Amino acid sequence: MEGAALSRIGLAGLAVMGQNLALNIAEKGFPISVYNRTASKVDETVDRAVREGALPLTGHHSPQDFVLSIQRPRSVIILVKAGRPVDQTIDTLARYLEPGDCIVDGGNEWYENTERRLESVKENGLLYLGMGVSGGEEGARYGPSLMPGGTLEAYRYIEDVVQKVAAQVDDGPCVTYVGNGGAGNFVKMVHNGIEYGDMQLISEAYDVLKSVGGLTNEELHEAFSEWNRSELESFLIEITADIFSVMDDKGEGYLVDKILDKTGMKGTGKWTVQQAAELSVAAPTIAASLDSRFLSGLKEERLAAASIFREAGVGDILKNESVNKKQLIDDVRKALYASKICSYAQGMNLLRAKSIEKGWNLNLGELARIWKGGCIIRAVFLDRIKKAYDRNPQLASLLVDPEFAREMVERQAAWRRVVSLAINFGVSTPGMSASLAYFDTYRRARLPANLVQAQRDYFGAHTYERIDVGGAYHTEWHKIANQTKAPVKECK
Repeated sequence: MEGAALSRIGLAGLAVMGQNLALNIAEKGFPISVYNRTASKVDETVDRAVREGALPLTGHHSPQDFVLSIQRPRSVIILVKAGRPVDQTIDTLARYLEPGDCIVDGGNEWYENTERRLESVKENGLLYLGMGVSGGEEGARYGPSLMPGGTLEAYRYIEDVVQKVAAQVDDGPCVTYVGNGGAGNFVKMVHNGIEYGDMQLISEAYDVLKSVGGLTNEELHEAFSEWNRSELESFLIEITADIFSVMDDKGEGYLVDKILDKTGMKGTGKWTVQQAAELSVAAPTIAASLDSRFLSGLKEERLAAASIFREAGVGDILKNESVNKKQLIDDVRKALYASKICSYAQGMNLLRAKSIEKGWNLNLGELARIWKGGCIIRAVFLDRIKKAYDRNPQLASLLVDPEFAREMVERQAAWRRVVSLAINFGVSTPGMSASLAYFDTYRRARLPANLVQAQRDYFGAHTYERIDVGGAYHTEWHKIANQTKAPVKECK
């Protein structure tokens, strides 16, 4: 590389996300080297850099040339499929990296893999970051939300780059050093779990308005556009409004009506629910969204079931009566907002529990701030979440923040009407129902768990606590019950 100017940073892995992030970095004035095992991807990225403004990007077809083209201490971002491909890419590049160089994994990786790799590369004197990248291909190109975690020294290497590359909001760039170990990947995982919940709740709002209210796509477009000028203003509401306006280019009608009702997933929602269970954190809205994706995948079974129940006299919709559209739209808006608060509260509680377990010292208010721009769940009310945690960093739940608590109470009547109406019409609202049940359970001072404890003690001698005196107690329930049972009279 003698005589050649060295790049500020490198990026390996040039699928759509990698290409776009590399071009974003170059556009912000940082010379970047790129590499991919498939040479055509390198050439394609170089060509894009030329076409999009002669950006300072150089392509390399060999890992050695790629690594040697980066200034020391080197920082290399890898954006390849999670799992074994990441290990393979690290092995390939590590042959040419030197002590003090840094590897940044920008994929949706399981956080424990990041912690394993951090310790593994340390043996060769390398630094490591696991950096969540949210915003899809558009965000990667023009400004994502970035969640780096791992070695703090490694973050210092790339801090000037990521602060310019990230989405910019009123109170700064949408990036922060999350914490050590796999903190960055874990935060991105929970972000995606909240995203699952958000998308499910929006789809339920659509279903109620369409199936119960009879709204047309034009009316749905109008309603969601109006909602995007309310407390629901967000990226997902905005794109949903757009979706209802797109006509089918292969036939008549609207494209959304031609799309198969079978949802895919990549695993982060499942990981979120598994972690919630392991940490004993209730996340019913996120779990309901995951279950709904599972059920959507049973398309053939659902078609058969629909036929069977139709023959038995149960149609798709149980009632055929008109409702007040204007009232329904307003009620669904309120129900959606209240349900979203519950979903975000569950995600934040999961982050707090993991932070305590791992000693990450996560700043929940700062995480809400960096999600305000660039990422898929960006929404106006994230600023209010940030302020809630600024007011009280030890906040037990968003539900008990005075502002959010007031809004929940103001919306609960509409929320209950929507869920009840959907149930009566036979339209499933698992996310909204789970959120409402979560709210109703959390707000009650006494639950029927006393009976569950009695049952556990009855059949398994698990003991129970009392409300009037301390200590653990066990009762011979069967023996006492038999003593008090009235004798059975014989028939004469």
